[in-house]
Amino acid sequence: MMSKNPLVRVTKAILDFMFYTGIVVCATVPFIFKLAGDFYSVFKDYYFPFCVIFFFAGCCALFILWELRCIFKTVLKEDPFVRENVKSLKRMGISSFGIALLMLSRLLLVITPAALVLVAVFTIAGLFSLVLSQVFDQAVTYKQENDLTI
Repeated sequence: MMSKNPLVRVTKAILDFMFYTGIVVCATVPFIFKLAGDFYSVFKDYYFPFCVIFFFAGCCALFILWELRCIFKTVLKEDPFVRENVKSLKRMGISSFGIALLMLSRLLLVITPAALVLVAVFTIAGLFSLVLSQVFDQAVTYKQENDLTI
């Protein structure tokens, strides 16, 4: 059974850890950035816009993690090819594009290689999620047709 697999249990634990610590990080962004401003002037100079950008990017990331956890539940039930996963993958793609746009807006304030990489990574992740949603949609259709045949 899938839920007995150690890799599956470890992956679930990592997803849960990332989700719950992500909530804490998002909730403490203003405090973290205030503290960071004591060491890095860019956080002091752009305190408010950085708080807004990173808070909303964090919320998008939390939403992606939430959707991954929902998909993971269907994997544990050994029934991943369901319409809800197609919707989750589409929502994850849209959220990935949201993060890419937020990081792009950050580039208007300060250009850094890390921000450029994040724009590229989340744009690719968004495209990948949308393509994967189409693959899952086709798999669900085949599965439903097969179920009707039997």
